[in-house]
Amino acid sequence: MIATSATRVTTSTWRDPGRWADTIATVWRRSMRFRTIAVTLLLTSLAIFITCVTMALVIRSDLFESRKDEALQNARGAVAQIQKRLDSSEVGDDRTRMAALWREVQGELGRAASSSRFIVLLSRIDGDGYAPNGFVNRLTADQLSDDLQTRVREVPGSQAWQSIPLEAAGGETAGIVVGQQLTVPDAGVYEVYIAYDLADADETLTFVQRTLWLAGIALVTIVAAISWLVLRAVSAPIIEAADTSSRLAAGDLEVRLPVHGEDELAALGRSFNAMADSIEQQIKELAELSLVQQRFVSDVSHELRTPLTTISLAAEMINDQKHEFDPTTARTAELLHTQVRRFETLLADLLEISRYDAGSVQLEIEATSMAQLAEEIVEQMGPLAAAHGTELRLVAPGGYSPVDMDPRRVRRVLRNLVGNAIEHGEGQPIVITVDSDQRAVAVGVRDFGLGMRPDEAERVFDRFWRADPSRRRTIGGTGLGLSIALGDAKLHGGSLEVWSELGIGTNFVLTIPRGEDGLTGPSPVPVQPQESLADLGSVTEPIAVRPPASGREDS
Repeated sequence: MIATSATRVTTSTWRDPGRWADTIATVWRRSMRFRTIAVTLLLTSLAIFITCVTMALVIRSDLFESRKDEALQNARGAVAQIQKRLDSSEVGDDRTRMAALWREVQGELGRAASSSRFIVLLSRIDGDGYAPNGFVNRLTADQLSDDLQTRVREVPGSQAWQSIPLEAAGGETAGIVVGQQLTVPDAGVYEVYIAYDLADADETLTFVQRTLWLAGIALVTIVAAISWLVLRAVSAPIIEAADTSSRLAAGDLEVRLPVHGEDELAALGRSFNAMADSIEQQIKELAELSLVQQRFVSDVSHELRTPLTTISLAAEMINDQKHEFDPTTARTAELLHTQVRRFETLLADLLEISRYDAGSVQLEIEATSMAQLAEEIVEQMGPLAAAHGTELRLVAPGGYSPVDMDPRRVRRVLRNLVGNAIEHGEGQPIVITVDSDQRAVAVGVRDFGLGMRPDEAERVFDRFWRADPSRRRTIGGTGLGLSIALGDAKLHGGSLEVWSELGIGTNFVLTIPRGEDGLTGPSPVPVQPQESLADLGSVTEPIAVRPPASGREDS
C-alpha cells in the first residue's frame, strides 16, 4: 500500500465490496500520502482526459475539413476537365460520335476525379440535339438525398456536398459525395455526383486517438511516479516526526528527530528537538519535585507516628478519667481524644498515599466472595446508618463465587463508599447492589441524597476535595478516602466509577475483573441506575440479601 499506516488488504477484502470500501475509507482517513496521490491522479487524469478529447475532436474536425476541401477540389477539377473536353468537341447531330465521346467521358471522369464512385444524371434537355443517358459507377441515386439534388439543380455553377455512408470491404465507412452541373453542348444539362470515402481519414484519426490515449496513460503514470517520489521525500520526515512524537508522548523523553540540511523540514526538526528538550527538562524537574514531596510526606508521616502514639496513649488515659473532671474539662478531654484518633486516621491515609505515589503497594490476594464482603460491611455500618436514620438495603443477585482480590483493601473501599453514602444520603435508603458475570464482579452503592453536578462528579476522586466545603463532616473523614479507593480499584485491574445528579443522588460502582486480562466490557452493575426512590417501596428490615437464583451465579 502507499500509506505506511494503511490497513493490510487481503484477498477476501477485495472479494467483498463492503470491506473493500471500508478499507479504502480507512486508508483515506489515515494516510495523507494516499489522499494526495489519489487527488493528484484524479485531477491529472481528468485534465488529460479533457485535453485528449478536445484534441481528438479538433483533429477530427481538421481531418474532415481537409478531406472535404480535397474532395471538392478534385471534383471541381474533374468536372472542369470534362466540361472543357465537351466544349472543344464538335460532334453536332452525329449520334455515333456523341456516343463515342460520352464513353470517353465516362472513362475519363473517374481518372480525373481520383474516385471510382460517381453517377451522372440527366437533369434537362436543351435544344434538338441528341442527349445521351447518364451513367452509374458504384454509386446509386438512392444514396443521394433530395436536398443535395435540389441544391445542385437550383444553383448552377456551384458545388454541393453531403456526408454519406459507403460500402467497404470490412463493412461501411464514412464518405462524402460532391455534386455539380455538367453542360453538354446542343444536348442538355447533367448532374455529376462523385463520392469519396474517408477511410484513410478514419485510420489517421484512429491512430491519432490511440496515440493520444497511450500518451495520456503514460503521462498519468509518470505523474503518479513523480508524485509518489516527491511525496515520499516530503512525507517521510513528517511520518518520522509523528512516530517520534508518539514515542515522546509514550514516555521516551530522550527520543529526537534527525536534522539534515537547512530547509523548512530541518527547521521543523530543530524546533521539535528544542521542544522535546524543554519538555524533558520540565518533566525531570517536576518528577524531582514530586519525589521530594513524596519523601517529605513519607518522612513526616513516619516521624509523627512516635509522638502521635505517645499523645494517643495520653489522650486515652485522660479520656478514661473524664468522669472525674468538671464538665468543661471532661468535654475538652473527649474532643482531644476524638481529634487525636482523627489525626491517626489522617496519618495512616497519608502513609498509604505515599506508598501509592512511590509504587510500593502490594496486594495480598485471596479468593473472596464479594457478596459476603458486602454483607460484612452492611452489618458493620448498620449502627452508624441507624444513628443517621438511614436504611441499608443489600441486593445481591450475584457475586457469591470467590474472586481473587485483596479483601482488606476491598473492605476499605466498600466501607468508604457506604460511609460517604450515609453522610450525604440525607436519611434516605442506601442500596448496595452486588452482581457478577463471567468477566467481572461488581458492587454498587447508591444513595438518594444531595447528588452532585457533573463538574463536581469529575473531581470527586481528587485528594482533599469536597463538593461543599462549608458542609460539616459528621463521620470525620480525612478527604483521602475516595482517592485511596480509586487506587485500590486500579491495583486490582478494575475500575471505580461514579454517576451523580443534583437532587437525585449518587451511585458508585466498584468493578473487579475475574482474570488477569482486565476489564473487557461493561460492568455487571450499571453505573447509571435505573430505579428511583419511589421504586424502592417500603421495607421492614434494613438488610435484604438475595441468594443467587438457579443458574444465575457465575463459577
